[in-house]
Amino acid sequence: MQAFEYANPTTLQEALALLASKWGQADLLAGGTDQISLMKDYIHTPKRVVNIKNVKELDGIRKTGDGLRIGALVTMDELAKNADVKAGYKSLADAAEGIPSPQIRHMGTVGGDLCQRPRCWYYRQGFGLLAMKDGKSLVPDGENKYHAIFGGGPAYFVSASSLGPALVALGAKVKLVSAKGNREVPVKAFFLVPKDEDTREIALRPDEILTEIVVPAGPAQSATYEVRQKEALDWPLAAAAVVLTMKGTSVASAKVVLGHVAPIPWEAAGAEKALVGKTITSATAEAAGKAAVEGAQPLSQNTYKVQLAKVAVKRALLEAARIKA
Repeated sequence: MQAFEYANPTTLQEALALLASKWGQADLLAGGTDQISLMKDYIHTPKRVVNIKNVKELDGIRKTGDGLRIGALVTMDELAKNADVKAGYKSLADAAEGIPSPQIRHMGTVGGDLCQRPRCWYYRQGFGLLAMKDGKSLVPDGENKYHAIFGGGPAYFVSASSLGPALVALGAKVKLVSAKGNREVPVKAFFLVPKDEDTREIALRPDEILTEIVVPAGPAQSATYEVRQKEALDWPLAAAAVVLTMKGTSVASAKVVLGHVAPIPWEAAGAEKALVGKTITSATAEAAGKAAVEGAQPLSQNTYKVQLAKVAVKRALLEAARIKA
């Protein structure tokens, strides 16, 4: 690990003053479940590490008249066990609870989950975010069994966030704070598809801190379903988060967002359209799953993800509607 300066602020303003205007100068340390690995592998070599774990302003889950405010330092375990989250935002609780490692659930933070870097092995081996060599991506003709089936390149990594799909489906926003001021960005717009190596995969700027997530009040019928290769520590192969607004027994509107199949949480507009006016049954849920993967462009080794995404949508819908598969 490259030597670095270490800072331990106790207030948000102190932390902001320690950041820089360019990436690579200063990195934030929260739970550290990804940051430490990046530094050990020399993917990140910051001159300064700013530990924000003692900034109390970033803690806590608060229910407000407008919905829910979740501090960036809330752990995944806290999120999964919070009564307000479980009662009104089941898809978030599902996503947090689905992380199989107790250590990561207790250390990993919600802010870190949204800001973690891609798990693409080309990126982690130093080939850059787009895995380019001689002007061409290594992914399409290489080892791509865990890569994207949507988006069509040049970015083929998949968004690693567990909470991203659920937050997009719920219409959540993130609050980003710098010494110059604050801004709120929809989670949908927070995730980016980089077109070159100089663009990051999230909208966070190097002088900003993600301080909280703002989730609006809304329908209580939601769920997240993830498909993993094994129950031990592993990242999902495909996931789906759904939010249903019902009119009696029929779907008035729906949000269906896929995870781990694209560089961003992928909105499945076809599935949403297929559900409107329908009663949730095993058959309508299966049809929505098929509609969700229309337009998929699997690579040479990841066609299996198409079927897994279908299944994830179907099971998330049945779970949200409280119907046994």
